[in-house]
Amino acid sequence: MQELRNLSTAILLSIAQELSVPLNSLVATIGLLNEGSTVPFIARYRKEVTGNLDEVQIRGIQEKLEYHRELEDRKETILKSIEEQGKLTPELRAAIEAVSARHELEDLYLPYKPKRRTKASIAREKGLEPLAQRLWDQQPGAVPVAELALTFVDAEKGVNSAEEALEGARHIIAEWVSENAGFRKAIRQMMLEEGTVVARAIDGVEDPEGKYRMYAGFREPAARIPSHRMLAIRRGAKEGFLFFEIELDPQRAINYLKSQVIRGASDAAPHLAEAIEDSYERLLNPSMQTEVRLELKDRSDEEAIRVFGENLENLLLQPPAGMLSVLAIDPGIRTGCKLAVVDETGKFLEHAVIYPFEPKNDLAGSVRTLSTLISKHNVRAIAIGNGTASRESKQLVEEFLRQAKLADVFSTVVNESGASVYSASDIARQEFPDLDLTVRGAISIARRLQDPLAELVKIDPKSIGVGQYQHDVDQKRLKQSLENTVESCVNRVGVDLNTASWALLRYVAGINERTALRIVEFRNQNGRFHSRKQLNDVSGFGPKTFEQAAGFLRIRGGDNPLDMTAVHPESYAVVERIAASLDVAIPELISRPELMEKIDAAAFQSESVGVYTLRDIVEELKKPGRDPREKFVVPRFREDVTAISDLQPGMALEGTVTNVTRFGAFVDIGVHQDGLVHVSELSHRYIKEPSEAVKVGQIVKVQVLSADPKAKRIALSMKALEPLDTPKGVHPNRKPAPQPKPKPSLEDQLSRLNSRFRTR
Repeated sequence: MQELRNLSTAILLSIAQELSVPLNSLVATIGLLNEGSTVPFIARYRKEVTGNLDEVQIRGIQEKLEYHRELEDRKETILKSIEEQGKLTPELRAAIEAVSARHELEDLYLPYKPKRRTKASIAREKGLEPLAQRLWDQQPGAVPVAELALTFVDAEKGVNSAEEALEGARHIIAEWVSENAGFRKAIRQMMLEEGTVVARAIDGVEDPEGKYRMYAGFREPAARIPSHRMLAIRRGAKEGFLFFEIELDPQRAINYLKSQVIRGASDAAPHLAEAIEDSYERLLNPSMQTEVRLELKDRSDEEAIRVFGENLENLLLQPPAGMLSVLAIDPGIRTGCKLAVVDETGKFLEHAVIYPFEPKNDLAGSVRTLSTLISKHNVRAIAIGNGTASRESKQLVEEFLRQAKLADVFSTVVNESGASVYSASDIARQEFPDLDLTVRGAISIARRLQDPLAELVKIDPKSIGVGQYQHDVDQKRLKQSLENTVESCVNRVGVDLNTASWALLRYVAGINERTALRIVEFRNQNGRFHSRKQLNDVSGFGPKTFEQAAGFLRIRGGDNPLDMTAVHPESYAVVERIAASLDVAIPELISRPELMEKIDAAAFQSESVGVYTLRDIVEELKKPGRDPREKFVVPRFREDVTAISDLQPGMALEGTVTNVTRFGAFVDIGVHQDGLVHVSELSHRYIKEPSEAVKVGQIVKVQVLSADPKAKRIALSMKALEPLDTPKGVHPNRKPAPQPKPKPSLEDQLSRLNSRFRTR
């Protein structure tokens, strides 16, 4: 509990108030974190201890704890530095120990921070600090300033006149003003609340792509500028196209400083006024410019990282098609379409290449290969990557399935973002050392259909394509946030201990990469796990790891039916008591969820098992081993729309949301270029953020507003259309209603597709 001792009661109260959590819950959570408990474990299995805090609140506490831990370390360093200078007073120590914000701490340290030679330091060397102090004190009835200044004239020290003495004194005062913690805090706040972000194009620098045209003469209040615009301006400045600053009426700031320093009319007042103006222009404003720009970047980073995390979460939690054999197609034109087949568990079976398009036009051979693979491996789904020629490949497959009368096989387009990154990764090489990159990519596409979460965890989240300005934000914070998101999703869904890859297992609470590899090694040597207890036989899997991980690992068909549920082994005894009270065995209790309606949960409470845990146990036993993700639905693209040129204003389409930003959502409508639904076109009701209306992976209906093939820009709207409402019980194999006009033959379709390729 060292961190608790280091944090004052005031800081703990401040954190509790900021995060809106009870103080006792905060203290209890910090205790669990210090003991090595993970966030998913605390949120799921220690609700009584924390007062039922959710994962977001617990992560907030974890972040604040880390922030204040670093702050306390910095305080110790600063106190030591000032003490070594012999300038640490009891008042200064108390002020430093009381601050709870990093920038306020640095403000207090600034006057004592070692610095390069300045105008003020030169003036001190000349012995002018007493004169500066006399001006600063503004004592009535003292020796007139002009007479006093003459006493500091000293040619040997380089002070040749009273005016030079006063100038040096003003430099010292200017530094005092710029280093005053209270003044800095006030000007910083003034700039944040009243300042304006002003950007302009740099003279003589052309922007050939026009990426920053809208920011060439840009003004927006700093307090209201959205994250994406701030990051765009910073990127433009970094790339050398823009200059930007935070504009604040200088007289507003200078008048404030004068009101704090000058106490009335005196012969010192004009010198103080001149020193204040110099201080603001030469020292304080440039310093505050840097700090406020960093503050705005920090805010923008936080917002961009939050949006990225939300998008990633929704992508990872996309509905899985489930355990069915899949044939994947990684489309290509001249290089052919790469095929890969995996079985129900994701095990790779076979690969091939077909060439249905130019230059080979091997339609007959392509159909034969598809037919053979589907029949040989009992394929039930065909996953098509959404890259080049995806719609053409989808049409080929749909027509083949129709003519072959394979009504029990369905096809769908799968987002392949990051598949190429995976195929060249160490993980892919470990899984398939003897396979070509293209085959690995096709296998990844197949597995994404079966279980997006299990496959996407193998890819660096930044490569998945659901972020915005991800390369411009703080990379350490981004990495930590995205890892937290992946960890949260994996533990929310649960992991099959007998089929999960080490790449998935490493995100289970309490399990690191080394332990995950050992679990897979143990599984390979000893066969499948039959009980959660067997985890204790894995090298390095100690009691603490078991406590943290066991509840999130599932074993289907094992020795104990509770091992397939989210009930933690520490609560098995409670379930046994519940079963005994109903006079049934545990297998029957699990197979008959209606039995849970008959129990009084309160009767099974104990010191270690409270109302929250019992509630979770009851809900879990009603739907044992349930997957929290939604039901899988196949999106349906219009068959007469395959390119941007096919789009017409007013056309209604169905598509999948691929990315959500602060200004709108991007939707894949099957034309190789995502369309943008601006935030103003997402809903008739007012929404503050697009995430209130849509999420990544959601199937939506949109209407085309405009389409520009040359600029590759598509504007869409969701206002005029009702949201997609898939009736319950509709199977993803269900085909669209028959078209009123007869379909062309497969040969005619391929001829038309190849004709389109020749015109591209």
